[in-house]
Amino acid sequence: MFDRLTHHMPEIIDWDMYKQNVVLIPILETKQEPLVLFEVRSHNLVSQPGEVCFPGGKIEENESPLDAVLRETSEELLISEGDIDIICPLHTYTSPYQLLVHSYLGILKNYHGTFAADEVLEVFSVPLKYFMTTKPRKYFHTIHLQPEEGFPYDLIPGGKDYPWHSGKYEICFYEYEGHVIWGITAKIMKAAVELFKREKAFG
Repeated sequence: MFDRLTHHMPEIIDWDMYKQNVVLIPILETKQEPLVLFEVRSHNLVSQPGEVCFPGGKIEENESPLDAVLRETSEELLISEGDIDIICPLHTYTSPYQLLVHSYLGILKNYHGTFAADEVLEVFSVPLKYFMTTKPRKYFHTIHLQPEEGFPYDLIPGGKDYPWHSGKYEICFYEYEGHVIWGITAKIMKAAVELFKREKAFG
């Protein structure tokens, strides 16, 4: 009866309701030490102007996350996709407001500080060692469920007094030489550092 389902792979429920983005944690290899490159978003942008971020953006229709991260990084840093050496996919960040961000680790080759001024105000780099030795400051937001107007309370036990669950959303901050790295960017960086330490990937 269920033979056709024997090869089914698990999916995320409500997958079609999620906005999907990608980011690259770009590494610059120097004679002294590896550096992590960050962007400061242009003040001309509608979304999060002036904030620190990684290269990345929205996954276009019929585009894979890997293709998207190569395209976005190339467009924002004005480099060839061939100069982006993808090391591996990292973690996928999920937000409480239906956003998925797929992250990748990559090395930039032949990079000389270029960027697209319509999207990027400036770029700066931070020694990877800083993140390996510095714990982010952590704060929490409490998240409550708020049913929309017209919700059928009469169909659930307790009605309007139903004990909805609440949760906590962690917000992390790193500060380096006048730059504040926070929010999703800090969470993705923190997760990558935990992986590096666990796998002893960076001495």
